[in-house]
Amino acid sequence: MVNIISTETEMCYLRYFRQMDRMANEVLKEVIQGMHVKTAAINPDSVLDVLFEKKIIVPDDYERLRPFPVTRDRCRGMLSLLHQSPHPQAFIYLRLALIDDYPWLVDEIDQQIDLPSLTSRLQQLALDHSTDGKLLL
Repeated sequence: MVNIISTETEMCYLRYFRQMDRMANEVLKEVIQGMHVKTAAINPDSVLDVLFEKKIIVPDDYERLRPFPVTRDRCRGMLSLLHQSPHPQAFIYLRLALIDDYPWLVDEIDQQIDLPSLTSRLQQLALDHSTDGKLLL
């Protein structure tokens, strides 16, 4: 059975949450790029399966990365693919995939996020998508 979003409010909620994901993804993308020296040193094999499972990388990408004999080169290739990915949650899933094997790196990523700025941007997004003067929170 297919659920169809029928009301304008539900559509507004959907747009709001999609935009929140994109915004969070962009923040993580910037932070991870700023930490490239550290993120390029991870073993991509520990996260590639998750990214493949979530359809962030496609089979051709997966096969393209396998022949790199040097782990660092494979990781650079993976990060390059993620930066080119149109997936709205690519970096969100990368962060989640890093938690088990690289908790120290996830802690550093989280510390780099400018929470006041992100909170302000999310509040503005909520106001932009409000209905009848009510926030969609």
